[in-house]
Amino acid sequence: MSTAGRTTATDGAPQPVALAPLSGPGQQPWNRQRLRSNNEWLLLERLRCHGPLSRAQLARDTGLSKPTVSTALATLELAGLAREAGRFAPERGRTAVLYETDPGAGHVLGLDIGRARLRVAVADLSGCVVARRDLPNRGRSANAVADAVVAAAREALAEAGLPGTAVAHTVAGTPGVWDERRRSVRLAASLPGWGRPGLFDRIADGLGTTVTVANDANLAAVGEYTYGAGAGSRLFVYLLVGTGLGLGVVKDGELLTGAHGAVGELGLLRLPDCASATGPGTTSTSTGTTVEETVSADAVVRTALGLGMRRPLSAEKVFTRARLGEPAAVEAVRQEVDRLGHVLAVVAALLDPDVVVLGGGIGRGADLLLRPLEQALYERSPLRPRLEPSRLGQDAVLLGAVATALEAARPEVFERRTAPIPG
Repeated sequence: MSTAGRTTATDGAPQPVALAPLSGPGQQPWNRQRLRSNNEWLLLERLRCHGPLSRAQLARDTGLSKPTVSTALATLELAGLAREAGRFAPERGRTAVLYETDPGAGHVLGLDIGRARLRVAVADLSGCVVARRDLPNRGRSANAVADAVVAAAREALAEAGLPGTAVAHTVAGTPGVWDERRRSVRLAASLPGWGRPGLFDRIADGLGTTVTVANDANLAAVGEYTYGAGAGSRLFVYLLVGTGLGLGVVKDGELLTGAHGAVGELGLLRLPDCASATGPGTTSTSTGTTVEETVSADAVVRTALGLGMRRPLSAEKVFTRARLGEPAAVEAVRQEVDRLGHVLAVVAALLDPDVVVLGGGIGRGADLLLRPLEQALYERSPLRPRLEPSRLGQDAVLLGAVATALEAARPEVFERRTAPIPG
């Protein structure tokens, strides 16, 4: 079981698809137990990726002998990591027993902590979500938000019929960048007070599990690469536009985080005085205005208000009324396209991606944005990545958290369940 109350960072850039090998040359001294463990891990991963499979198929695929495969499978069954999955009766020859991994051998928690909503998912080792919670973020203090996350996670675990000890690993997505030295999040302006040290230790203590902290746009990129529109791309960018602005970058299956975990924090750049997100007829206070403030959901609302639309108003309402043809709403969306076009041109020039996925709250307006965004990008840059809407929608961060947690949990569960019993 993982150590309770411990938080870690993802500056080590977890790979969203390929698991790191359990061991390798120079990592651990060779011995018979290690050799057996490596064989068991090899078979378990083969079953996870390609199962159900028979003993004979596993022997052919891995190059291990049939007796070695049988012994390793017996160990995996005894450890609760693999199980029989039925039988295969060929036209000729003996009926073969098929094996598969047991997804209930361990579970993970994914957390998406945003300004507007809190999302929690419990998933088994196959990645299947077995319980979840999705609720408004009504916390009036950073501690209240942290406690609400813990309460929601406990409710989800109870719904799944699982004790807290069943969780092998937890990953939390949040705006900003994790600072391991201060043990806090930096640059999370959309969540006031969220930079105070101790908040994620509070969550880890409340859950009794290791918590890895990651940037929300990075996790969304992992989720979209693993399960959605970014799958198979060489260099893929997830553009998260909602209450803030963030980029997640995945190159050849590896999440890029930078020297300090701040890759993609484009929204923090300050603009010259000539830039404004307020719209016609309003007074610009653009000195110190950031890119995030010009393209986020709040910017869409400010533009719409400047064009004469009335409160109460949200970006979602502006897009809804633009679909109905309301002139002020249509113009507000046009201005958002113009500003986002500049962002995309910068992203294309710096990273040269083959795919850019538009996500976040603004991404839900992809039906209005994508075609004019392509045109805006083509007017500004000869570099023309393919633009795609998010396939995961509001679940991109949450599913990225689950995928990242699974990368840590699978080898942890394997090591724990196959460890020799002291005698």
